[in-house]
Amino acid sequence: MTTANNQLTPELTPAKIIEHLNRYIVGQDKAKRSVAIALRNRIRRRALPPEISREIMPKNILMVGPTGVGKTEIARRLATLSNAPFVKVEATKFTEVGYVGRDVETIIRDLTEFAVSMVRKKMIEEVQKPALERAEQKLLDVLLPRPEKKFSMPDFMKAFTGGKDDEDDNKQEDPQESALEEEKNARTRKRFLKMMREGKLDTREVEIEINDSTSPISVFGSPGMDIMGMGININEMLGGIMPKKTKKRSMTVKEALRILQQEEAEKLIDSDAMAKEALDLAQEDGIVFLDEIDKVVVKGGSSHGPDVSREGVQRDLLPIVEGSVVQTRYGPVKTDHILFIAAGAFSGVKPSDLIPELQGRFPIRVELEPLSIEHLQQILTEPENSLIRQYEALISTEGTELTFTEEATQEIARLAHKMNSEMEDIGARRLHTMMEQLLEEISFNVSDMDEEKIEITAEMVKEKLCGLVENRDIRRYLL
Repeated sequence: MTTANNQLTPELTPAKIIEHLNRYIVGQDKAKRSVAIALRNRIRRRALPPEISREIMPKNILMVGPTGVGKTEIARRLATLSNAPFVKVEATKFTEVGYVGRDVETIIRDLTEFAVSMVRKKMIEEVQKPALERAEQKLLDVLLPRPEKKFSMPDFMKAFTGGKDDEDDNKQEDPQESALEEEKNARTRKRFLKMMREGKLDTREVEIEINDSTSPISVFGSPGMDIMGMGININEMLGGIMPKKTKKRSMTVKEALRILQQEEAEKLIDSDAMAKEALDLAQEDGIVFLDEIDKVVVKGGSSHGPDVSREGVQRDLLPIVEGSVVQTRYGPVKTDHILFIAAGAFSGVKPSDLIPELQGRFPIRVELEPLSIEHLQQILTEPENSLIRQYEALISTEGTELTFTEEATQEIARLAHKMNSEMEDIGARRLHTMMEQLLEEISFNVSDMDEEKIEITAEMVKEKLCGLVENRDIRRYLL
């Protein structure tokens, strides 16, 4: 992110971050602006001397807005743009310490696992060339087994046989003949290697030994329960004691080469270096998206009866967000510089109902706007791989071109907005239901149709969807 002379790179300026987010998310300029500044401040912090850099904490963000307006997508695209480890969790899945349920520290463990996965993938890509060379040699050993060397009886063994060798042992191997044999084998292997690289052996069947990935050891049934308080993975520890199992499988040379290359790449990875890099990545670049934070808020700050557990989840989240150390199987992770983005609809409660300490840890608050008819139409047509483009691509696989007139997309957006305003507002998710209802008959019949082009007009949209929008009894059972 920074150059050798500690100058900032121009790749991720706030303006360019927003430009990238605009390719996927319609509207919500305030939220985009906030996350762009937060990401840029991370880059700025790295350009500072260590003594001040460690003191600058990320400014966590609280997004307030109805479902389906882009809160999750903004956070996800931000993580993708910065190549950062990212986890999305729902606050309702966690319980206060002492209750049955997920512990909030599993959020950081999940983030670390994601970081390890990213680093492993990168390292595996870096060792593909040497891994392929090793896999080729391994496969050649299967195709062309090396001849076994003959050994004469050692002198100390002759003492037990009265100094008599077997007839075969008395025959001395001719060094010149042995050298010729080795040269012949080398030429054969070279020829086979050339044929393998040219794909001439791809369909040939071979039997190879591969690692058996199935693990018979399962100490705990629930994911995450195999990690004890000190970050020890019991399954992993017992798996290290037990010898690795292998199994023989028959397959083509092409498939065998792919599997062996993958196994050799895993062997070439330095697990200690991978763990260290992953920990640094999680600590410095990690992004945690806490969804449905409003569901653990007690209305009016009251904490009586069953609501006390909700406030307990907030208290448990507080040290993670403030900055603490969480033990993982790869080592301790400091949460001081992890960026937390919380989000919720806050329809029945207010952000001020959060416990005061947690409120202070989300200094940036952004209110996302409900989607207008224009926004809904833009979502249908403008983003990369928009909903319209997805359906056009699906239908094109049947040899039929599907197109939408501008009036048709306007009518879809108008009807979706009407349903959102009269029923529960689920934002852009309403468009998925509308599109499925609109194209149900076409999707079913297009395989047997001979038409090369189908155009969706505003009249077709009204015919298919107006009855659905107006019929309140039907709407109860549809999104």
